Amino acid sequence: MLQIGTKAPMFEGVIENGEPVKLTDFKGKKLVLYFYPKDSTPGCTAEACDFRDNYERFLAKGYAVLGVSRDSAASHQRFIAKYNLPFHLIADTDCAILKAYEAWGVKKMYGKETEGTLRTTYVIDETGVIVDAIGKVDTKNHSRQLLGE
Repeated sequence: MLQIGTKAPMFEGVIENGEPVKLTDFKGKKLVLYFYPKDSTPGCTAEACDFRDNYERFLAKGYAVLGVSRDSAASHQRFIAKYNLPFHLIADTDCAILKAYEAWGVKKMYGKETEGTLRTTYVIDETGVIVDAIGKVDTKNHSRQLLGE
């Protein structure tokens, strides 16, 4: 994982509607940047819905929320529509952002090692510095992990 206190890696990507997005779009804002394996899977849905259900609390504290996975923009559109998600999702199909944020690597599933997305969340401050990093995400209560409430 990237270390707290370090500058967040620059990224450029495309959100679900095909529009470009980059880290500098959030200059002067706090950003929750979360990485998840796959749209519409149980853990990823629980995590996204937890963000949805607590979204107003994040906004009230000055945070933007942005999810990142390898899924396509079309998959993200369906995921957002199905679960009424109020935030954008980046389609990182080439894993460039995942790798830059050390959210791609070897993981064990059912005793087998595979390469894939490492569920990880970073909080980036208004100046682009990582102020929190969570590698052990509680998908159903992730907002509580981040907001400490």
